[in-house]
Amino acid sequence: MSMYNFVTVTRPRRDVIHNEASGSHTFKQPRIGGSCKRYDLLRETHAAKVKEGIEKGEIQTGRGMNLGIGLKRSGETRWGSHYGSLISLVQMYSSVIDVLEVIKEDGVTSDQKGEAMRHLDSIQTFDFAFFLHLMKTVLGITNELSQALQRKDQDILNAMQLVSIAKERLQDMRDNGWDPLLEEVYVFCRVHDLDIPNMEDKFIPKGRSRRKAKDIKYWEHYRYDLFYTIVDMQLQELNYRFSESNTKLLLCLRCLSPYKSFEAFDKLKLIEFATFYSSDFSSMELVVLENQLETYIIDMRSNDEFSELKGIACLAEMLVKTGKHRVYQLVYLLLKLALTLPVATAKVERAFSAMKIVKTELRNRMGDDWMNDCLVPYIESDVFDGIDDELIIQHFQNMQARRGQL
Repeated sequence: MSMYNFVTVTRPRRDVIHNEASGSHTFKQPRIGGSCKRYDLLRETHAAKVKEGIEKGEIQTGRGMNLGIGLKRSGETRWGSHYGSLISLVQMYSSVIDVLEVIKEDGVTSDQKGEAMRHLDSIQTFDFAFFLHLMKTVLGITNELSQALQRKDQDILNAMQLVSIAKERLQDMRDNGWDPLLEEVYVFCRVHDLDIPNMEDKFIPKGRSRRKAKDIKYWEHYRYDLFYTIVDMQLQELNYRFSESNTKLLLCLRCLSPYKSFEAFDKLKLIEFATFYSSDFSSMELVVLENQLETYIIDMRSNDEFSELKGIACLAEMLVKTGKHRVYQLVYLLLKLALTLPVATAKVERAFSAMKIVKTELRNRMGDDWMNDCLVPYIESDVFDGIDDELIIQHFQNMQARRGQL
């Protein structure tokens, strides 16, 4: 099948992915870790299975092996990878089933029993096993990139190399990864006694009559509707977020880093960076910038105050502290422009993550002012940790007359 034909086939099928992901077998980790009792039961159940596997010779033993038993919870963040959660779910799948069975029978409330029953119905299917292994593989490919982009001391050059590697691996998965993935799912289903559909049978979606179903087979549904579409969506997302111009911009941005005595400094790339902002730099100012950069880098490398800086935010702060932001005004303008780029740091994403954590279902009526007050100490924890507790107590006591004393 040519690339053009495949694109025309998969383009209208994005809704299939949405329907599959939001249907009865929603790809959501069972909320077993939300209760201490459930979590302890899960650990005990899994420990017993590991012991049994070792006795039967099915599980290898060795120093450091079979440690860290627990179902990893996915972080409430757009940056946080669910990769670890998927790995732990694959490894502890049978234990999760056992715990859900216990909750279904012995749950405290009917809601708990009903939720456990729904989870059992959804995760004991071939669809769930397929999605579980597909997403584990996809997120495994992008895991190093995801981690690199979240580090405060981002190495942009390595991050861009990881982008290229992720694209290459996803393309290789698309071209050669179908058969290995399907075999991995088959093995998982056999181990856990999950029904495997005949891939040559006609695929009939749930809730559809056989007469109205499209004339496609199971293997076509899983390969074209799901496998190819999900991999292509990941590739398109990487190409969109890291286009040629964005990549060039990031590589230019790296040259501002003061790390290791401005090791990455490149005058030509910084001038190229300035050309992205034609409204901020006139043609005359670009000429001035070229000369200013030469003086600037000699000054920076010979000044001990700038020798131990880690990031461009620290560099901008030190320039202001020493008054050099007035000496190198155009360089400082470059720094300010770099600091406004969302790709310059993951702090914006961490702020969104904090909002999800602070504004829980129990506090969903929180007003904006109260929300901001709660977020400041959570996000700016380094600053907040430096404030003496006694000052906070005194401020609280002075807000109004109180009978009790903290």
